[in-house]
Amino acid sequence: MKTKQFSLRSRIRSFRFALQGIVDFFMLEHNALIHLLATVLVLAGVWYYRLTNNEVAIVLIVTGFVWGVELVNTAIERLADFIHPEQHDSIKLIKDLSAAAVLIAAFTAVAAGAFIFIPKIF
Repeated sequence: MKTKQFSLRSRIRSFRFALQGIVDFFMLEHNALIHLLATVLVLAGVWYYRLTNNEVAIVLIVTGFVWGVELVNTAIERLADFIHPEQHDSIKLIKDLSAAAVLIAAFTAVAAGAFIFIPKIF
């Protein structure tokens, strides 16, 4: 297999494609607004409670994890709908598993946030 030579132009184009994917995500996925609101509230809490560097790192990691899993879930759902637009048991299972990954990521983020924020609130 022939390897392509590094090109700054192609790297910049890759970033543009990724940024377009983020724009598309916000246009297509209603849950993106819920995640954005939660992210803004969490970041406000980071600032208000003056979290330590380690606490901020944990918050950023779990927040990014939720965003990343939600984007992958959206891509899987769109691909599944494209491949098989009609109702199908296998497609339903795939979409349910993908949605479950988002739920687990969100629960993980909430648990991490609870460990960090609850002692500071009370």
